[in-house]
Amino acid sequence: MTKDPILDVRSLIPMDRHRIIFETYQKLSPGSGFILVNDHDPKPLYYQFDAEHKNQFTWDYLEQGPRIWQVRIGRVH
Repeated sequence: MTKDPILDVRSLIPMDRHRIIFETYQKLSPGSGFILVNDHDPKPLYYQFDAEHKNQFTWDYLEQGPRIWQVRIGRVH
């Protein structure tokens, strides 16, 4: 099993974060994913994924704060 790459966006300026996250998602092969590391709950990002990629992604919290959030975002087959 391949280990998922980690995308830590905590050091990026907020206006660049969603763009880079979606670019990373677009590069995924079906069935693969990456671990998003963020400094807050990325719930608004979930809603954006749901609006733009409905039924095409998975979203699994691995860590939920209070200082660090980690979410595995996957691309469905």
